[in-house]
Amino acid sequence: MNIYGGIIVKQHLPFFIGKDAISYFLDFCRKNHYNHFQLVADQNTYNALGNQVESALKSNGFDVRTILLKGKEIIADENYLMKVFLQLDNQERVFLAVGSGTITDITRFTSHRTRNIFISLPTAPSVDGFTSIGAPLVIGGLKQTYICQSPTALFGDISTLINAPKPLIAAGLGDLLGKLLSAADFKLGHILFDEPFDNEIYERTRNTALTCVENLSKIREGDEDGIKLLMEGLIESGFCMLDFGNSNPASGAEHHISHFWEMKLLREGRPAVLHGAKVGVASIISARWYEQLSNITKKQVKRLLENKIMPDPNKIEAQLKRVFGSISEQIINEQRMFIRMSEEEFFTLKEKVVSNWDLIQDIARQLPPSETIERWLKENNAPITGFDLGLSEKEILLGIKYGHYLRKRFTINKLRLLLNIPDIVK
Repeated sequence: MNIYGGIIVKQHLPFFIGKDAISYFLDFCRKNHYNHFQLVADQNTYNALGNQVESALKSNGFDVRTILLKGKEIIADENYLMKVFLQLDNQERVFLAVGSGTITDITRFTSHRTRNIFISLPTAPSVDGFTSIGAPLVIGGLKQTYICQSPTALFGDISTLINAPKPLIAAGLGDLLGKLLSAADFKLGHILFDEPFDNEIYERTRNTALTCVENLSKIREGDEDGIKLLMEGLIESGFCMLDFGNSNPASGAEHHISHFWEMKLLREGRPAVLHGAKVGVASIISARWYEQLSNITKKQVKRLLENKIMPDPNKIEAQLKRVFGSISEQIINEQRMFIRMSEEEFFTLKEKVVSNWDLIQDIARQLPPSETIERWLKENNAPITGFDLGLSEKEILLGIKYGHYLRKRFTINKLRLLLNIPDIVK
């Protein structure tokens, strides 16, 4: 990490969080000879910061065009992507993502596909995707991450971030606390299913969340240092994904459950609820499953798995067709390695669970109790149950039962099903 004139440079990505962020942004643009810009925002983020950025650019002689996305709820889907594409001219421009997660993902994708760079100007510490290369998009009703690009730079105005709506700040906390669970799944998938893993990134991901935990009171109070630490933690989580090459370190069972709920809400035309709010609730669920692992002995696991047989793949696929409808074939193809495991592969998986049980329990014991995560979220006015998100008991259970099918990952959700650990809805 290097620091030049107050701007931190990490992994070749300059970023600044503090006062006078717009001035630092303008200086950065001058030094890099950026002259033409395409600003993307919605009405709320334009009012919060976009109009200041636009005015500053114009008054300093820069060429800037603005796309203002409108609607009750802006979604990173094919509709809003096309709205951006249709308003572009043929001038090479630096795209400016002025907003939080959704605006950033829309800008990340459209800038990448038009072969332009983009700069992130976040308006709330609400998600960890600002510096990642992936854009989670809902295309054809299915939420998937598309590999695009990280921003060329990031500038966060601390006053804007502090004054962001409280639910957005609470969502950022939920997303960051979820890293404790995603890191656990990152390691679990490596141990049991040989998924790619990097221990340094695992530790970095955990530490971003633990640093946040140490400063919860400052975040709750809206203290400048607390909000800055939260934003820096979200940025660091994005760097972990950037360094690893995908979202695996920062997206486990808790994210997959969240994605299921989001897809269902969007499909039914209901408010999708903030990403981090859903992740926080799902993190409590995931933590409960890990807690139950701690109470099972190796002898009990061995006895439990001895007579365990592979579930009927035809029945599973029939269930997936009922639940996922038009996107079920895509889901089934993605999950084929799990659904249609051979007897030999299934036996090997069971053997790995038993032989690595001490390691698995060690992962579980490093996690805070689910009640503690619940308290942290509650104290920061974040949702703590699926009911708080506007979901029914049936909808909560659907996410719990089927969320793990959305990604080709081995997580605590798959392990708890193997061990007959029940669904819990509170």
